Amino acid sequence: MVAMNVMPALTGSDHIRGETSASLIVMTYGDYQCPRSKQAHYIIEKLRHSLGSQLCYIFRPFPQPQLYPQSQKAAETAEAAGNQGRFWQMHDKLFTHAPTLDDASLVEYASELRLDMLQFLHELGEHAHAPRITATVNRAQQHHIQQTPTFFINIRHQDSENLEILVQELANFI
Repeated sequence: MVAMNVMPALTGSDHIRGETSASLIVMTYGDYQCPRSKQAHYIIEKLRHSLGSQLCYIFRPFPQPQLYPQSQKAAETAEAAGNQGRFWQMHDKLFTHAPTLDDASLVEYASELRLDMLQFLHELGEHAHAPRITATVNRAQQHHIQQTPTFFINIRHQDSENLEILVQELANFI
């Protein structure tokens, strides 16, 4: 789903790849266990590699535990990894391995990323990042987001051939 209203304002808790001054800014609300979010992840990765510094990508977790039982824990796992400076590595790993997001697999992914396991397990056990995720979901609902993936797209100019490819790729996805 592509949102037609204005892109939500950035917050200090956003996960951003690239510069916010890029020609194209894509914000996605996604769920690590959602098959369509996984498909969107691969499209964004292709675009990120082809557009380079022209693309700024923002990901916001929107777990839907009523549909995907491990989605909340997966989002908390990404946030816990982010707390150790490895959000994007975990983000990529979660989408690569979805739907295998059971507890043992999440711990294995954290170990593969060489996270401080005591800190990681403590944060997961205490649900330390749940309030941050809940705040993100609440902001999403204020923008009438109900499903994943939902995109907000801001194009600063369209004179680039690469940007036309992006628009075509996103249109094919929708």
